[in-house]
Amino acid sequence: MGFTGLIALVHPENIGSVSLRSPDPKDTPVIRLNYLQSQSDVQKLVDGVKLMRQLFQTSAFDEFRGREVAPGADVTDDVALEAYIRENCGTVFHPIGTCKMGTDSMAVVDSQLRVYGVEGLRVVDASIMPTLNTGHTNAPTIMIGEKAADLIKAADSVSKPAQKAQVTHTYSQ
Repeated sequence: MGFTGLIALVHPENIGSVSLRSPDPKDTPVIRLNYLQSQSDVQKLVDGVKLMRQLFQTSAFDEFRGREVAPGADVTDDVALEAYIRENCGTVFHPIGTCKMGTDSMAVVDSQLRVYGVEGLRVVDASIMPTLNTGHTNAPTIMIGEKAADLIKAADSVSKPAQKAQVTHTYSQ
């Protein structure tokens, strides 16, 4: 038997970036994640490990608790915990914000999900979220897709002229 706990920093202070490497569209982009660049973010994770350890020392976990595997019972002070975090911390693969929706200078798409300055291109995924939501990104991303479908259908109906409906009645004996 055993159990695992995870600490997640859902509102990091660091800001990453995605930029073009060159004018050649075949070149891969430059991606700077900037994870753990903020000492405040690192300290929140250190404090999270300490809090999780306190929780796991409560009597509710007595029948399940064995030895601590990671970071390990010998990793106790802030310096050692920070080193462990920097070595082992990873993403839960929910990046957002690389094509931020908005009206400020950092925005890439407008409220209709259209890319500023590029005719006929919309972005329809979690990258339009200006900030990370506290919960899972799946449901909001589905809703972005649903909204985009509505926007695209509405734009398509405006661009096509209305066709007259013709009804034929046929009778037989």
